[in-house]
Amino acid sequence: MRPGALRRVVALVLVLAAPPAALAQGKDPNAAFANELLVAQLPGRSIAALVTHRPGARNFTHAVALFPGSPGQVGLSAENGEIKFRGLRGNFLVRARRHFLENGFLTVVIDAPSDYQLGVFPHSFRASERYGEDIRGVLAEVTKRYGELDWTFAGHSEGTVSAVQATRMTAPRVKRVVLASTLTGGNFQGPGVRYSEVKALSVPVLWVHHRDDPCRATPYSTVKDWAAELHASLLTVIGSKDPRGDPCEARSEHGFAGREVQTIKAILAWIRTGQSPAEISE
Repeated sequence: MRPGALRRVVALVLVLAAPPAALAQGKDPNAAFANELLVAQLPGRSIAALVTHRPGARNFTHAVALFPGSPGQVGLSAENGEIKFRGLRGNFLVRARRHFLENGFLTVVIDAPSDYQLGVFPHSFRASERYGEDIRGVLAEVTKRYGELDWTFAGHSEGTVSAVQATRMTAPRVKRVVLASTLTGGNFQGPGVRYSEVKALSVPVLWVHHRDDPCRATPYSTVKDWAAELHASLLTVIGSKDPRGDPCEARSEHGFAGREVQTIKAILAWIRTGQSPAEISE
């Protein structure tokens, strides 16, 4: 970003804290927490982010930015005091974000920019300096509101593309990145995550993958090999509870069905200590 560019960012923050009605479209256990919609206005576009933390919390030390899977367009908005999602409400990171909320932690679900809410949200754009400027704009506004934080970026499935590229363009401010169910096989929006792109990152990487991930674009064997070659931590998840739906959707093993809590607790341990268990099983 050019010097002084962040000064042109204007943020609209809608605070919708605690009451269950604050998150529309059905029962959501995350609605019991404080949820705030932040919209950073940049030249010619905006980018929305949903901040969630414990009700009444005032002092924050850590932020986990969450990049949900395909197509990456959450469609966050606020109507009559309610935060609404157009899609991706059931994504692993979005639906289970409350489990990250240990003392001092908040989460930030990052939407696609306003000019990429319709049509494709291509991987080539996510690798662009423009996208880096958008993400830095969100981080700047979160910092203004909550102070300096220890940042972790976490992506799930196609969101790992965003997480890798955003980490590359915001380091050293971002301290580490979590890649869950990494898209290594590509899809209609682009080639996915490349080994060379992860190898070039200057921050620690935690790979999180289900051993029996049924999605053809996210094979466990590829991630296992890459983690070994990079000497990076790999958290292998084993087992599930009531998996259902498309193999590449959020309610199968691809989305850690029935293993959300254990998986996130292991991620939190890695964030705090740099160490995680090798696997989670029944």
